[in-house]
Amino acid sequence: MVHQDLGYVGYFDRESCDLDEFKVLTSQNLLADAVPHAVSVEKNVPIYDMQALRLVLEDVDQRRALLSEWGWVLSKSAGVIVLREAYPDTSVIDRATEVFRQIIDEERQGGAGEGDHFAASGANDRVWNALQKQCLRDPEGFALYFGNTAIAAACEAWLGPNYQVTAQVNQVRPGGKAQQAHRDYHLGFQSADSAARFPAHAHHLTAALTLQGAVAHCDMPVESGPTKLLPFSQLYPSGYLAFHDSAHRDHFEDAYIQLPLAKGDAVFFNPALFHAAGENSSGDIDRMANLLQISSAFGRAMEALDRRAMSQAVFPHLTALKQRGDLGQLELDAAIAATAEGYPFPTNLDTDPPTGGNAPESQADILRRAVSENWTEAQLAETLSALRARQAA
Repeated sequence: MVHQDLGYVGYFDRESCDLDEFKVLTSQNLLADAVPHAVSVEKNVPIYDMQALRLVLEDVDQRRALLSEWGWVLSKSAGVIVLREAYPDTSVIDRATEVFRQIIDEERQGGAGEGDHFAASGANDRVWNALQKQCLRDPEGFALYFGNTAIAAACEAWLGPNYQVTAQVNQVRPGGKAQQAHRDYHLGFQSADSAARFPAHAHHLTAALTLQGAVAHCDMPVESGPTKLLPFSQLYPSGYLAFHDSAHRDHFEDAYIQLPLAKGDAVFFNPALFHAAGENSSGDIDRMANLLQISSAFGRAMEALDRRAMSQAVFPHLTALKQRGDLGQLELDAAIAATAEGYPFPTNLDTDPPTGGNAPESQADILRRAVSENWTEAQLAETLSALRARQAA
């Protein structure tokens, strides 16, 4: 039965894709007055100076105001934010870059790491599950890298607490080709026909389940191919079908913007934003970015990680960094959020019932308590093993 007379949307189909509507939506302008925490607005993208905003993140009320602004930009406005100097100490970036290059060399020699998605052929390397690989290879460096309050705040602004971080490193050497315009996970990884089987409200919901981010591991002038973005395109209702359409992709190519990034900058955007990696037309820049895909506690992450092994690997380093004063409480919380599973479900409620509340203790709760109470490594290992046994029984 068709309910058009009652205003029901129901399902999207190819006839739902109106190119003129898409052009109107993406022709808007973001005014600086709408983003008071931003230091500037460039090509409709608000730019935030994280050095100037670090104290804001430490004050509860000011932090909430900033995160509310970011949430509004990501959902109702341009759909993308840039955090300048998200990493003021770029030696942390350099340390991670060295780890990633070691992994790339090893996987290239072993024939692994060749799969990619959306990319045209070109000179690129992809490290899948870079989060776990970095953590297990250099747990102290991992703790310093993800003990980052700016990154954690961006994740929380869109997803709230208990989010799940995953990461895929992408290195594009000179000559690496551009991607085609697309939207991202979940429905962004479906064919148009498959996406059309999901009701319209699921198309709106999917964008709230993940956040896309990228940390620049080198200076990225436009000729090196930083991500091509189309501000406001996440507002287009039928976009998970439309990005498969050549006319919409052609308009993207006519209207996209690119912003240069410096090493240590980060960009975050709504997964429904039309975007694509750019072509590296430089002569000598190996463009490396750590692509972060952060999932809501209420969604499913794209990659399966052994967060128990990660928690055990990083724990002694979190304790040492805390004792040396290298990571404060907010930084420790950020590192733990990127490491451990923060959501206690699914579980076996017969063997892992809630005690003292509506939910049992999560892996992140345990790791946080272990750092706070100066547990031994054996204590943590035993407690995490007991949790896994309860959840799987």
